[in-house]
Amino acid sequence: MRIHRQPGRSWRSPRRRFLGLLYRRHWTLRLVFWGGAVLVGLAAVTLTELGNLANYSFGMIYGRWPWAPLFLTPGGIGLSLWLTRRFFPGAQGSGIPQVIATLDPQASDAQTRLLSVRIAVGKILLTTLGLFVGASIGREGPTVHVGAAFTAAAGRIAGIKRPQLERALILAGGAAGIAAAFNTPIAGIMFAIEELARGFDEHASGTIIITILIAGLTAVAIEGNYTYFGITQATLAPRQWLLVPVIGVIGGLAGGVFSRIVLDLSERLQEVLKRHPYRLALAFGLAIAIIGMLLGGSTFGTGYPEARALVLGTARFSWFFPLGKWLASLLSYLSGIPGGLFAPALATGAGIGADVGHLLSQEPTQAAIILGMVSYLSGVVQTPITAFVIVMEMTANNTLLFPLMATAWLAALTAQLICREPIYQALAARFLAQTPAPNLEVQDYVGPN
Repeated sequence: MRIHRQPGRSWRSPRRRFLGLLYRRHWTLRLVFWGGAVLVGLAAVTLTELGNLANYSFGMIYGRWPWAPLFLTPGGIGLSLWLTRRFFPGAQGSGIPQVIATLDPQASDAQTRLLSVRIAVGKILLTTLGLFVGASIGREGPTVHVGAAFTAAAGRIAGIKRPQLERALILAGGAAGIAAAFNTPIAGIMFAIEELARGFDEHASGTIIITILIAGLTAVAIEGNYTYFGITQATLAPRQWLLVPVIGVIGGLAGGVFSRIVLDLSERLQEVLKRHPYRLALAFGLAIAIIGMLLGGSTFGTGYPEARALVLGTARFSWFFPLGKWLASLLSYLSGIPGGLFAPALATGAGIGADVGHLLSQEPTQAAIILGMVSYLSGVVQTPITAFVIVMEMTANNTLLFPLMATAWLAALTAQLICREPIYQALAARFLAQTPAPNLEVQDYVGPN
């Protein structure tokens, strides 16, 4: 007997129809997720270009009117703090503690809003403003924050409700942010494992790698493939291995003291910030301007041009450059404005390496400067693997692999003697404790975290 198919009726079984819908659903999730990864790459490029433009504009103003920072820097930092508190609460600081806080299993809905698209947009604009007025801040931490916010938003658009997958998306976005900002994909993976997740998450590994790949390719397609500090062939002769323990200890001490002061003062300044937040911002801004003017403008901005010049051996700065950059970065972070620590830390470390290298030999070597960068960065954030991988990738130099590893490890151990808790983890814990409920006023949410 012939069976005639009724018009409009599918011959597929319910199981096959369900699998077809499921297959389309998976592709929808992939497309949304890949779109979020592309946005991370675009955000990294945007922050890079805006940051470079802001640095250049400030340099032009300072070159024409050497006294301008006395007014521009305090006023700009005060304005940035007001905009942060009024329109973008939760955008202050580097952004990495916010990402770590939202990864906590106990994070509330109020804390997950630290990764909103509105805060991400504010982070880009206010980081650019901070660089335009000469604050000693970086753009890499903000890129981590923005990247995690965009992939988290992609997950919400796709309707993802599984906590494990949400966590993987946030980890992937943050890792892709650091990878795209520095063009260092391996360091992005290590950063996710060592800093954001504080361990290996096998369920998130594929998501992290794909996100880094797409975001990195997006950034490279626009900016081209580049090495952050240029290619160096620096090596360390056997007789120069004394640089490893000396620079490791000095960089670790400087990084540990920086973290300890940030954690102690940011807590003690809470009451002052509630009563006189803008007076404090103006005072810090004025101090940053004076330090920069005394050192010929070398401590303003990210510190990338100064660090690159030291690495490539094209410039020699004052003996006091690392101390001035250290102070300017400390004051910028304590002011509560959005801005990161990575680039200023690398510049400070490069200065430390140059000074130590000059003391131990007639001329500072490139190797000493590179070791200084990894030492101070590892001392501040206490993530030695990320520190030596990121510096190795930024200089395209694997001949210093073992000295970099030893210096980073020694610096982290030294820093732990002064500041036992890593700075980002400690600040994340404060975000978990202090993030306001929805009915709290914005003005009650303060602190240079």
